[in-house]
Amino acid sequence: MERLGTGIGWRPEIADAVERMPGVDWVEVVAENVCPGHLPDSLARLRERGVTVVPHGVSLGLGGAERPDEDRLRALAERALALGSPLVTEHIAFVRAGGPLTASDRIEAGHLLPVPRTRDALGVLCENIRVAQEALPVPLAVENIAALLSWPDEELTEAQFLYELADRTGVRLLIDVANLHTNHVNQGEDPAEALAWLPLEALAYVHVAGGYERDGVWHDSHAHPVPRPVLDILAGLASRVSPPGVLLERDENFPGPAELEGELDAIRRAVERGRTATGGRADGRTAPDGRTAAPAGRTPAPTPVPVAAGPGPDRRPLALAQTALLSSLVAGTPAPEGFDRGRLAVQARALASKRADVVAKVAPELPVILGAEYRPAFLAYARRHPMRGGYRRDAMEFVESLLLAARPADAAARRELRGWWRERSGPAPRSGRPAVRAARAARRVLLRR
Repeated sequence: MERLGTGIGWRPEIADAVERMPGVDWVEVVAENVCPGHLPDSLARLRERGVTVVPHGVSLGLGGAERPDEDRLRALAERALALGSPLVTEHIAFVRAGGPLTASDRIEAGHLLPVPRTRDALGVLCENIRVAQEALPVPLAVENIAALLSWPDEELTEAQFLYELADRTGVRLLIDVANLHTNHVNQGEDPAEALAWLPLEALAYVHVAGGYERDGVWHDSHAHPVPRPVLDILAGLASRVSPPGVLLERDENFPGPAELEGELDAIRRAVERGRTATGGRADGRTAPDGRTAAPAGRTPAPTPVPVAAGPGPDRRPLALAQTALLSSLVAGTPAPEGFDRGRLAVQARALASKRADVVAKVAPELPVILGAEYRPAFLAYARRHPMRGGYRRDAMEFVESLLLAARPADAAARRELRGWWRERSGPAPRSGRPAVRAARAARRVLLRR
């Protein structure tokens, strides 16, 4: 694996600071936020300087019941080629549910949700990863996620799940030590035990990020300084293997360049502390099934296993389970049996809050037009309307729902909102169906008011 060094997540808000920041060896960019033919000038300049750029996907949903979407895979491959990246990364998560496997409407989470650690779910995930590996021009690495809730009746620990995943597919691992800390606080999982079983020879790089604790629940916010427990987990990992790369993630509440540089320095010190603890030597370890694994850092990651011929795993049970869970989180349907209802409520609030935040980013005019009414209005809308087509469509449908309800009460704000909607709605497509034509005509009448 290529040595990456110390990096930082590239975001438009800190682009200038990242360019000037000393000691940044590489950057990671959210894949869905860049267009291959029109890279931001800052990223282009970094590339010209020889800085490695890695695309990090968030919407593929490799842990979902459906096979990976071909268009999303094609888009991820295009970004890897445009950026000259040595690898691409994604998450071990599901982000949508419903669809043909369940004969129901597809709904979106707008966030990364945990995959049940069962052998059936592992079989689906392995096949999805093999499909992705065949479609991508560079190696794939997958990341462990932070979880506010856990599935009932799980059969494997997180480390066992990751070990078998890497062993069966040859996929590389992106280990997020902040997520190990999150799962320690929220699920009682021991980070040291997880590190002891991880197949560290498959390690691609490491994520480090901050968060906060509220009412006994750790929220992986990427908007706060990296806490000492996360740095300690990083040091523990570095005592077992020399990480090919370590990257600081920050997505909100960006501090000044000096504070970011201080966090990068703290990350470097934690890695050095781990190396010093063992004299720079990696230890051998035992695999979860009792086999002795080679010393970490000396064995290359396994060779990807080709997609097997045949029918593949039965995806429908996983599809039904994920749809039931997601429906309870975003549509208010009854909680599936065995889940902690308190944690489901925390997760549901977190999903709605993130959805409101992201819509405010993709449509920044809406909080300006609606003022203090924006957030309560959007949260009320979200409780009745699951997201079905991404955040931009979500913004349009939110505004349309307000206008159809003759809101906001202030006529001037309503006129401004109507103008916003008209500018972005475009001409309605023709349809030969009378019911569709009638519905669109009624909607146009309402939106002209």
